[in-house]
Amino acid sequence: MYQRKLNPTIRCPLEHVLNMIRGKWNARIICVLSYYKTLRYSDLKNELIDVTDTVLASTLKEMIENKLINRRQYNEDNEILPRVEYSLTDKGQSLVQILENFCSWSRVHSDSENEDLFKQCHNCEHI
Repeated sequence: MYQRKLNPTIRCPLEHVLNMIRGKWNARIICVLSYYKTLRYSDLKNELIDVTDTVLASTLKEMIENKLINRRQYNEDNEILPRVEYSLTDKGQSLVQILENFCSWSRVHSDSENEDLFKQCHNCEHI
């Protein structure tokens, strides 16, 4: 995982939350897990469509460290590979309403040419 040379200085609460959902995939992972509740790694990867394994694994690890998602591993005797499932923590779930507000704002203030791009996101259609 990429390590910054300098620690970021967070000066306000807004910077803190934006730091937690920064990056291309963090907010999307929260939305997908909010919609499905619990997903295995491969199912999560399929929902995100074009994320690489390296980026997804790194992002999930960071989100676990930030206590936004849970990683639960099941070790059953009849399974060759352990089953791992991801879900939102209460802290992660508390960001869902904020992200839904961002989605609503984006739909209202975006160009009509972006509507086709938004169709691939079915997780916030209920907004």
